[in-house]
Amino acid sequence: MTQFHGPLTAQPACPITGDAALTEPSDAGAAPVFPTLDGEAPLVVGHRGAAGVRLEETLDGYRYAIQQGADFIEPDVVPTKDGVLIARHEPELGSTTDVADHPEFADRYTMKMIDGAPVSGWFAEDFTLAEIKTLYARERIPQIRPQNTQYNDQYRVATLDEVIDVIKQAEADTGCRVGLIPETKHPTYFKYEGTHVDGTPIHMDTSQMLIDTLVADGFTDPSRVIIQSFEVANLIDLQTRIMPAAGVDVQLFQLLNEGGYDITFNFDPAKAALGADPSVYQALDYPIKADTVPNNDLYNPAALQAIHALYAEAIGPYKDDILPAAAVSPPVDGNGDGIPLIARQYTGEETSLVFDAHAAGLKVIPYTVRDDEAFQTLNADGSVQAPPDEYRKLIAAGVDGFFTDFPGTGRQMVDQLKAEALPQSKGGVGAWLDAAGRPADLLGVSVS
Repeated sequence: MTQFHGPLTAQPACPITGDAALTEPSDAGAAPVFPTLDGEAPLVVGHRGAAGVRLEETLDGYRYAIQQGADFIEPDVVPTKDGVLIARHEPELGSTTDVADHPEFADRYTMKMIDGAPVSGWFAEDFTLAEIKTLYARERIPQIRPQNTQYNDQYRVATLDEVIDVIKQAEADTGCRVGLIPETKHPTYFKYEGTHVDGTPIHMDTSQMLIDTLVADGFTDPSRVIIQSFEVANLIDLQTRIMPAAGVDVQLFQLLNEGGYDITFNFDPAKAALGADPSVYQALDYPIKADTVPNNDLYNPAALQAIHALYAEAIGPYKDDILPAAAVSPPVDGNGDGIPLIARQYTGEETSLVFDAHAAGLKVIPYTVRDDEAFQTLNADGSVQAPPDEYRKLIAAGVDGFFTDFPGTGRQMVDQLKAEALPQSKGGVGAWLDAAGRPADLLGVSVS
């Protein structure tokens, strides 16, 4: 049975924004204000910092996310050759740094198989931290965020220790107590399958490394640390072995929809010599099989209940798993600049995922809300949706937080709805009452 880790909510007020980025729990017995699991305001998670307006996974981006009022900041972590966790979206460095401009590293360009797919480039596990620190960060998607390229070649690659230091410094300077939600990237690759550029096995347990780093940095408050992964086996290992041995018990978060490569690996008899072992799922009161699909089997109520009972406090689905959308062709021009970029439209449906997860005791924090036109979704009637309305729709659906590349927008919407104090949970999925006590239609909701 998963232990109680304290509230997966924000805590004291953050004076950086002049409003509470981290809120205190409601008064006992008070009616819930939001249709979240506990009635509290949903969390604003700065996805890789504030990736919509600053370079992702940089100290500058994390500081800006805190200034914008993020409750938690989210670094993805991968290891260096000498065993230091750094903040990068993926181990491949070519798409997010200037490594290609370093002739001294040209011989480290290679192709590797990561989670069964070929990836070419330069990889963090082939560089010492000292070498990594000679690289500068660059915008990962300049075609969508050209404004962020002004920050290219200004910031070095950050370590997880440095990200934690940013949080500590913000608290020391302002009293703002922000949380950390690191994601272990490709744990099966790093621990079992992956090799260095010279062909030697990597053999790094990034889950263990993450706990060791948190302990060394004195940052293990369970209300401020949530570890997330798209894989299942490493989260079970964290809950049942790694954290107990370290004397810590932070919260765990099962990402869904994609990933789950550990299942493919562990049920492959040909990889037994590498460490594949299907028995790693035996403690889970749900049948994990070779054909278990994270975006199908793990979404049913029995699986959600088993996930919560054994190891997780929350799930992180793709936002379409809550409010389905379909492709639109041709794309629609959303901002009137003559360039049609919106290629998605809500179907007008809502799934039962939030309801089912809440019934299992799990919070739901979907990914990723973005204000960029290229990532926007049309309303079900085909009208253009203003970026803030996507936050409203998800909040109306009962999510307990959301990952966003624009934490300033997310903070504004949560605080606006808190100030209005309109909604009261009706207990049904998608049901939210307006100021007059009338049920608001989810996909056309207007609560202002």
